[in-house]
Amino acid sequence: MLNTIILGAIQGLCEFLPVSSSGHLALAQIYMGYSDMLTYDILLHFATLLAVVIYFRNDIVQILSDWFGGWFSDKRKSGWSYGWAILITTAITSVIGIALKGTAEKFSENMTLVGAGEIFTGIILLLIPVLMSKRGNSSLLKIAIMVGIAQGIAVLPGVSRSGMSIAMGLFMGLGMSEAFRYSFLISIPAILGATLLECLKFLKGGEALYLPEGYIYGAIAAFILGLLSLILMRRIVNARNWSYFGVYCVIIGVIVILV
Repeated sequence: MLNTIILGAIQGLCEFLPVSSSGHLALAQIYMGYSDMLTYDILLHFATLLAVVIYFRNDIVQILSDWFGGWFSDKRKSGWSYGWAILITTAITSVIGIALKGTAEKFSENMTLVGAGEIFTGIILLLIPVLMSKRGNSSLLKIAIMVGIAQGIAVLPGVSRSGMSIAMGLFMGLGMSEAFRYSFLISIPAILGATLLECLKFLKGGEALYLPEGYIYGAIAAFILGLLSLILMRRIVNARNWSYFGVYCVIIGVIVILV
């Protein structure tokens, strides 16, 4: 049961920090000798999904209200265009994610490839100051498309979803706070869609749902630590302390490959 809780803690801490939760989960499961943990991974991702929904509850209500209200009014508010941007990003991410799904599953079983993903994430994080210095002033549509591509690539284990989406948002012209907000709002449909996809796969294939002992405690740990990591991530974004995570990811990736 302790290992189950540890995996939940890893998911909660790493899901919103730019270090790749999928990469850390894959490495931990390989180290612990686990296999066929897909059902538990889905549960942990759903727990952190609840954390982000609660954290951004006011933004979600406002965007949904503006978007649905836009269908019945000529005076459309900011949530109308923002809602469409989220849908466009989600659609692009879905296409790329589905295309890379088989590759991602194979990568998650290979420590060398996971390590390479961590190094790639670290390099992107270290390049954020350079990306910000060269950023333009793109339209919301272009931002939605490019962030969708970045988030889709992050389906590969070791590649951080938050790191990729925030970095791309900054490069396309978003401010720090807005890049943070947009990155985690688009994570809601992305995580929800992936969860539903895997559930349908189980139902269609008639496979048994395997959950390890103490799985509920692991989910609780993922939820609580997910909320805490969101608070920490906002502070990191505002303080622009990216280099620490970039160096961390590169070191972890090198160690994993050497091991």
